[in-house]
Amino acid sequence: MEAKLVIFSAPSGAGKTTIVRAMLDSFQNLEFSISACSRPKRENEVDGQDYYFMGVEGFKKKIEEDAFLEWEEVYRDHFYGTLKSEVTRIGAKDHFVIFDVDAYGGLNIKRQFGSKALAIFIMPPSVEVLEDRLRKRSTDTDKNIQKRMDKARHEISKADEFDKIIINDELNDAIDEAKRAVSDFLNNE
Repeated sequence: MEAKLVIFSAPSGAGKTTIVRAMLDSFQNLEFSISACSRPKRENEVDGQDYYFMGVEGFKKKIEEDAFLEWEEVYRDHFYGTLKSEVTRIGAKDHFVIFDVDAYGGLNIKRQFGSKALAIFIMPPSVEVLEDRLRKRSTDTDKNIQKRMDKARHEISKADEFDKIIINDELNDAIDEAKRAVSDFLNNE
């Protein structure tokens, strides 16, 4: 089976993770690429399932080893990245890889894999709706929400570089549109 990769990117709060979960439920031949990060594990998270939690020094060591397909220092000492070993691990099972990454990571992966990758950007209906969603989560301070909103504006400015943009105004419609796009891509020789 030819290696194909499906990339979902979006600003925090746009619904990307929910849509990725729906793709995993719908396509048995898709497997999630677990990202690596330098931040500490949260109470309900599992290492090797939610993320590979490496700490700052561990993450920097992997950078030196050229172990990443892509990585980024999102905020000072907050690194996120995709390990090359994830693509190898999933490919060895004859599965397709699905990524849930920020816009910069998504575009980096797309550049490396070209037509073997489908890059989908999940667009919030508006910046105001996005901020409202982040506030309703009640997981961030005002300062962190402002950081996320600044990053979101930058990410939204990159949306046109993706293969497809899906506006997540109504979640079920966005999921249906994503399913059609993924199905067409995976079934197209």
